[in-house]
Amino acid sequence: MTDHRFFRQLLLVLCLSIMAAACAFAQAPAGKGEYEPSIGQFGKDVIWIPTAQALADKMLNLARVTPQDYVIDLGSGDGRFVISAAKRGARALGIEYNPDMVELSKRTAAREGVADKARFIKADLFESDFSAATVITMFLLPEINLRLRPLILDLKPDTRIASNSFDMGDWTADQTVAVSKEEGCDNNYCQAFFWVVPAKVEGTWKLPQGELKLKQNYQMVSGELNPGKDSISIADGRLSGSRISFKIGQAHYTGSVTGSAMEGTFKSAGNSGTWSAKRLAN
Repeated sequence: MTDHRFFRQLLLVLCLSIMAAACAFAQAPAGKGEYEPSIGQFGKDVIWIPTAQALADKMLNLARVTPQDYVIDLGSGDGRFVISAAKRGARALGIEYNPDMVELSKRTAAREGVADKARFIKADLFESDFSAATVITMFLLPEINLRLRPLILDLKPDTRIASNSFDMGDWTADQTVAVSKEEGCDNNYCQAFFWVVPAKVEGTWKLPQGELKLKQNYQMVSGELNPGKDSISIADGRLSGSRISFKIGQAHYTGSVTGSAMEGTFKSAGNSGTWSAKRLAN
């Protein structure tokens, strides 16, 4: 049987053989005898293509990385995402299967003065625990993203996810941005996708005015309120992490989700108030 993944990787190698200079990482030159990776070299599941530093910065901006964050880069390569996040004051971890890349990243972090915040480990992504992250960055292949998607959706609500060039299938990105050649991305991989892991709200919730039955498709929410008479469909239901918003008739509800409870405020025809709901057992 034809190995489609192999041919996809081979195509990427051919397309990107001319981008070495444009993608070079802004770091001190490797010392004599040190390992130097080659663009297009094969790894366990992907080939290595460095993210343009301008796009890496844009992705970290999308995720609004601050010193309070813990950033984990999946397939960290030469370590640029981790090192860049550490320079912003965040704690950061790179998970990389190639041990030479891990050691290269450690040396670069030391040269850049962020070894105290930037850590790298040699590990398989699918055998790693990245549940402590507040931000995930990655530049992987589409099929790897899809394999990781269930694990990512089980992360804490509000975890931010930024991916170079490849999406998550039918999980539509919350934001998509591109970096131009003039802005510093002179290759074929200059787009980024961004998601916020949504809270899980599908099920039946008890509101004072009746039962609210919700269905969920990633960050999109639909459903109906059953006040005891005719049901009322909700409209414009959406999640942004643990934040939820929807409309019931003329009333606009906003609030936050914490496990089996929701609460917030509503506005309707000039009136406003508070609301809360509890999840009912299935």
